[in-house]
Amino acid sequence: MYYVNSIIEIAGRYGFEVKRNESMSRHTTFKIGGNADVFITVNNIEGLIDILQRCRENEVPVFILGKGSNLLVSDNGIEGIVIRLDGDFNKIKMLDDETVYCASGVSLAKLCSYAADKGLSGLEFAWGIPGSVGGAVYMNAGAYGKEMKDVVASSSYIDKDGKTGSFGISQMDMSYRHSIYTENGYVITGASFRLHRDSPVEIRNRMDEIMQKRRDKQPIDFPSAGSVFKRPEGYFAGTLIQEAGLKGKSVGGAQVSEKHAGFIINKGEATCKDVMKLIKLVQKTVNEHSGIELECEVKPIGKF
Repeated sequence: MYYVNSIIEIAGRYGFEVKRNESMSRHTTFKIGGNADVFITVNNIEGLIDILQRCRENEVPVFILGKGSNLLVSDNGIEGIVIRLDGDFNKIKMLDDETVYCASGVSLAKLCSYAADKGLSGLEFAWGIPGSVGGAVYMNAGAYGKEMKDVVASSSYIDKDGKTGSFGISQMDMSYRHSIYTENGYVITGASFRLHRDSPVEIRNRMDEIMQKRRDKQPIDFPSAGSVFKRPEGYFAGTLIQEAGLKGKSVGGAQVSEKHAGFIINKGEATCKDVMKLIKLVQKTVNEHSGIELECEVKPIGKF
């Protein structure tokens, strides 16, 4: 407890907001999760480095939270420190006529709108993905045939020793739902995006088309964590789940969406335990039906 208190003292010196026993259901798109021991909103990189260093020195678990869109938080909550990035981590700026630098706490929605207003095309595919820039780069988020690796030029980070640095796109090892950050434990602080000029009206039209596709095909009216399973090579997870007769299948408050079987939705009062049981049921049934093993894309975190 002393070590946690010392971290809270550091946060206080920087004027960061600190909450104890903060419900993670307020901070995830699934609206599921127990309490974080300590929840700190960090506004600048100096304070972030200091907190990360103190956590590392004292082996206090720390989790950097984006927009909570690809997470399944344990009903038992999260041990240690959860950090939400705001302030300086919520800024966007132009580097040149076609390159945008975006801090990692910015929502993809804000970045897409910013680019459209500047007449910069390339990010339309990301419109409607409910995540942060840092989270999207971390997992190489994608939709409709495009991924972050198609537009990212570089990224900035804090390494495990508290040093800042950057990677060019060729160093970032981006592949399907993977980047160098999924392996190295570094904290992403921002990324630059190489885009191209186009009419703001045409860009907005394409964004509207993308959003309409989402509304038509995805259960956006219910809390979820997005696509639950990675796409098996040569198949679509949603199709395999539907063919296994699982559309609409429920465990507690969790349900395989009747609109898109690749999504598990929170129908109301769903617990992490409900979702985990349903995920395992889907994996087992699909494997028995088609011989395909579905790999979970949603990241479970916390005390299991």
